[in-house]
Amino acid sequence: MAAKKKSTSRKSGRRKYGKAAGKSVERAVHREKKGSLRSGKGGAVKSRKQAIAIGLSEARKKGAKVPKKKGS
Repeated sequence: MAAKKKSTSRKSGRRKYGKAAGKSVERAVHREKKGSLRSGKGGAVKSRKQAIAIGLSEARKKGAKVPKKKGS
């Protein structure tokens, strides 16, 4: 009879971000591709990573399930 191993580091099936956060990021990336996404000082966003960060930030402000920012 073999004993089952328990996964200690990760829970299976757990979402890191909620659906609302995903939609917010999707909209931000779409706006970045279109050229209408702006950063804090008004400059056009050209980086995909920056667009994702802006989408997650907007999701946080709306109260969606998004982990807290690291570092601050």
